[in-house]
Amino acid sequence: MDIMDIIKGRRTIRKYKQDRIDRAILTDLIDGARLAPSAANLQPLEYIVVDQPDLLDQVFDTLSWAGYIAPHGNPKEGEKPVAYIIVLVTGKSGAFTGHDVGAAVQNILLGAWSYGIGSCWFGSVKRDKLAQALDISDDVKIDSVIALGYPAEKSVWEEEQGSIKYYKDKDNVLHVPKRKLSDICHWNGGKTVDKR
Repeated sequence: MDIMDIIKGRRTIRKYKQDRIDRAILTDLIDGARLAPSAANLQPLEYIVVDQPDLLDQVFDTLSWAGYIAPHGNPKEGEKPVAYIIVLVTGKSGAFTGHDVGAAVQNILLGAWSYGIGSCWFGSVKRDKLAQALDISDDVKIDSVIALGYPAEKSVWEEEQGSIKYYKDKDNVLHVPKRKLSDICHWNGGKTVDKR
């Protein structure tokens, strides 16, 4: 698959088949994150991969799922993620650590999609509860969590028509409005006006 096809085809997936993901693939995703750009090459990120069945529910219980389509859009038993990657920030972080996180996580999301694996990136996490469940030390910050699994739903993007709220249609397809390219792409300067 061409990289632009992967970028344009990847969508957030919240319902998953229960097929396990091979650990070699999960390791490859972490390797892709490791090679992402890092400000001043500080490389402050580390990762915990969770695929052990008894821990999956504990991680699931720390996440806040799809706001616009909750609770019917949340995964139910038999649709939950089969793996998670927890993104950690160590004490070596700097002013641009958020940029490091964005680049590393995007590599994971795109890498997963290239394997046919869906993902959902969470910033809304009960961090204290997750730290306790996974025995994460106090000197490490939990930045975010990535849920993973082979897709059990379809998600498509569409041109935004006055609302950015994603929704499910009668066929249970998730529609995600995106701003028009002509509204966000400006050439050689000019005044940018947010029309929303």
